[in-house]
Amino acid sequence: MIVVAGGGYQPEPKPHKTKAKRRRHESEFKARVALEALKGIQTIQQIAKDFDVHPVQVSD
Repeated sequence: MIVVAGGGYQPEPKPHKTKAKRRRHESEFKARVALEALKGIQTIQQIAKDFDVHPVQVSD
């Protein structure tokens, strides 16, 4: 907190967070993920972990 003249308090300004850039996946990568999902050998969670994507992005 910052003390302001007159006895008041003012919150300290928060530093700006920079957004991470969105990753753009190549069509070959998308095809590999899709084929793994269609095979049905691994769970969606396992595929997502292996390919470093969120499970919502993987569907069968």
